[in-house]
Amino acid sequence: MRPALRPQRNHVIVAKEIPLPYTSRESERAMHPVFDTESTRFFASDNASGVHPAIIEALLAANRGHQVGYGDDPYTKAALKVFDELFERPVYTFFVYNGTGANGSSLAAMVRPHQSIICADGSHIFYDECGAPEHLTGAKLQPLPAAGGKLRPEQLEPLLGYLGNMHHAQPKVLAVSQATEFGTVYTLDELRALTGLAHAHGLFTHMDGARVANAAVSLGCTMADLTWKAGIDALSFGGTKNGLMFGEAVVFFDEALAKDFVYIRKNNGQLASKMRYIAAQYIALLSGGLWLRNATHANAMAALLAEGLSAMPGVRLVEKVEANEVFVELPRAAIEPLRKSCFFYVWDEANNIARFVTSWDTQAEEIKRFLAVCRKELETRR
Repeated sequence: MRPALRPQRNHVIVAKEIPLPYTSRESERAMHPVFDTESTRFFASDNASGVHPAIIEALLAANRGHQVGYGDDPYTKAALKVFDELFERPVYTFFVYNGTGANGSSLAAMVRPHQSIICADGSHIFYDECGAPEHLTGAKLQPLPAAGGKLRPEQLEPLLGYLGNMHHAQPKVLAVSQATEFGTVYTLDELRALTGLAHAHGLFTHMDGARVANAAVSLGCTMADLTWKAGIDALSFGGTKNGLMFGEAVVFFDEALAKDFVYIRKNNGQLASKMRYIAAQYIALLSGGLWLRNATHANAMAALLAEGLSAMPGVRLVEKVEANEVFVELPRAAIEPLRKSCFFYVWDEANNIARFVTSWDTQAEEIKRFLAVCRKELETRR
């Protein structure tokens, strides 16, 4: 399934819904409700959640005195060691501002302009980053249809036939998302099958790990199992969706790929001068297992929401719920009333498919209240 309509995600916090002047579609104009209470919570995205209190405390602790900028500070040096511990070996970690920067910059270390990046047609790098990966790498994105967001080895083989043909962009990177944009998770065997084929043909492998913590929880495996032990060469490690205020990390498992990344990061505008504030957050997130607790809770809340929704008349789960995203088909007439009760995105407008995302701060009572509203709304329409 490929979305017919993906939501715009820019929010303004005010007291009422407002039309967006830059779109002509009525459905998109009404897509951005805005809220005036600090207690408002909804299921639009884990980007909408607040910052974990432990991360706030870490930022405040780092905000004392002066430190040398651009990563030559004790917080950044300590954070790099924490990443080594998490991945059970020395890795090459670089902090950046955001997920698009992490993906585009890390891919820029892996390809040249005459090469291509194989990805799913619903992947974030293809669908949601405004052409940034192609802009930053100069390389071609080669999307493939991916049921449930997951690529299969047999899909790669026709593209691998382009190798050595000067008339075709040369495949050089296989890019996967874990968890996928549809909330599904590659098993370790599925990952190894893909990465093994890619490596056999001289391709690098990249993982968009915006929700990699949720995937690790779903599989019950370590970060090492999920990445370099499964054949991943580079990882965009997400933190913002798992309780951070800002900042992501690029992790290379191949020293040769990391060799020039300090220059690539700077050239792409992703070098933070006050890097200690990104690093301090990751120390708090990773060193005490907060990443695991946050992701475990978010996944459990998604399972609770999916269980409740799937039991209601006229509601159908359209993807497996394996992380913290729930995709359901809803009766068309019920969508807008439910969105006014608790905001969520309509992911595929043509097919009445909605996406619900739970977060580290989603509460079971909030889900129960929303399910009660859903039940009442659906019963009135039977």
